[in-house]
Parts: sequence; structure tokens; C-alpha cells
Amino acid sequence: MSEHMQLSLALCRIGLYTCFRALCCKGPPPPRPEYDVVCIGLMAAGKTSLLSRLCSEGSDRIVPTTGFSIKAVPFPNAILNVKELGGADNIKKYWCRYYQGSQGVVFVLDSASSDEDLEAARAELHSALQHPQLCTLPFLILANHQDRPAARTPNQIKKYFELEPLARGKRWILEGTSTEHMDGVKEVFSQFILLLEDKDTPPARI
Repeated sequence: MSEHMQLSLALCRIGLYTCFRALCCKGPPPPRPEYDVVCIGLMAAGKTSLLSRLCSEGSDRIVPTTGFSIKAVPFPNAILNVKELGGADNIKKYWCRYYQGSQGVVFVLDSASSDEDLEAARAELHSALQHPQLCTLPFLILANHQDRPAARTPNQIKKYFELEPLARGKRWILEGTSTEHMDGVKEVFSQFILLLEDKDTPPARI
């Protein structure tokens, strides 16, 4: 056997051994942390649509939540177990029964809603921010439906909802969202996960 062939065979053996070691000795990837999050907001704010799109579910499967539902929403660095509560008037009064065990809050509002509905959303957010079981948790506030002509900007929402005085010292993010731009939705959820991990993240962001 020529020296060239012997060298080639040796290199092949080394390559096969390296592949074998990589396959046999590589342990399972470390588990992603999981966080239990409650998602609230008035009816038609878009909670179900946003969560379903994050889970890559088809639009034909999206139906409004009438009671509550739980979705495991995967992200590269974490899994959010999101408990979505329906926003109908006859359900809102029971929201507080589902707050226990939550590690974060997602509040979704329709930024293009009527003034009356926006005022109702404001009242519900204020109530959640001051609730004993939620007041110390990080909040992700989504001004949804930004693709609609009547949508108010996040800065307008921030001013109208008086977030600066009410949420001072709390960990919260306010961001405009739309199901038409899911990359932006995923990015803001990634920022929210940093708050859940309690890393060196500013207490408020808009």
C-alpha cells in the first residue's frame, strides 16, 4: 500500500472517530427556563391572535378566548407558559382568581379602539399594576393593532395611561405591535424575557 493511501486511510479513521465522539459524547442541550405568565386585556385587543402567531398556528385556528387558555410559547432562550384570560365583561371580574403563581404580566390593548374602550383598558391596567399579586412583577404592555389608521402611538398611550407616575420603580415595557410585523413582536418578547430573568435591564422602556 502506498504511503499516500495509508495517509488517506489514517485521516479517514481520525474523521470517523471524531464524528463518533461528537455523536456519543455530546449531552442533551441544557433545558430552556420556563416562566408562568398571565395575559390580560379587553375583548378584541388581539391577545389570542398574537399568541397564536407566536406559536406558528394557522389563522384559521384562531378563535376568541371565552374563558381562559394556556399556551407554551417557545423562544430561543426560554419558554413562556402563557395563561390567557378572556376579556369579556362577564369574565374580567374573575381575572384575579388566575393571578396566583404568575411570574410576569402581558397586558394587550387595542391602540385603535374607541375612547370609551381605551378608558376601560386604562382602568384595567391600573388595577393590575396595583394588584397585590401582580404589583411586583414585570409587565409587558402591548399597544396592539398599530397597523390600523386610528392607532395611537405608544407615546400617546404612555401619556394617556399615566404610566410614568403609576409604574415608577416597576419593571415594564410598552411597545406598539401588530400581527403584520411579527418580527417586532418576537423582539419585544425577548426583551420581556430579560426582565423575567431579572438581568441588568432598565426598569422601564418605551
